[in-house]
Amino acid sequence: MTTPRGPNPTSGTPGPLDVDVRPLLRAGDDPFQAIMEATSELAAGQSLRLIAPFRPVPLLSVMANRGFAASESALGDGDWEVLFSPVAAEPEEGLALGSSPAAIFWGEPAMELDLSNLDPPEPMVRILEALEELRPGEVLFALLAREPVFLFRELAKRQHEWAGNFDSAGIVYRLLVRHGGGARGHG
Repeated sequence: MTTPRGPNPTSGTPGPLDVDVRPLLRAGDDPFQAIMEATSELAAGQSLRLIAPFRPVPLLSVMANRGFAASESALGDGDWEVLFSPVAAEPEEGLALGSSPAAIFWGEPAMELDLSNLDPPEPMVRILEALEELRPGEVLFALLAREPVFLFRELAKRQHEWAGNFDSAGIVYRLLVRHGGGARGHG
């Protein structure tokens, strides 16, 4: 699952730590914890090389929040390699309270909405309407001007999962919502 590499001959920094999550996913296990454990084991300046059977879009944001830049490449047969390298800048705050840690495995959004120029409650209304068009398991990505605290209750009523946080400048709230298959919320 994890394989350390030798040090970089020019910098002396250890080579990337390889994490192949394909066996975990084939076994039906959630690899998020293994990825976070591997990240915590990295030496200063060390990178993490992730191999996954899909492009792990939400993980890019999670790792950016932890201070890593990503460079990604398709390996073929649907597999992806992503090299997460530490950056010197201060990481932004992590995911908001209530966010689903499984969001890193949701895949590409089926729908994207830029609602950052709308005043409440219009963003909430549009997101809930858009979710009605999606099938269970599909993901919606939205940009908002503020954290949608009242929306979270509605998402929970409808059994949807979500993950979100502000961008590094603290201006735009980024929200991923995974359709949970629940019926429309009432009351």
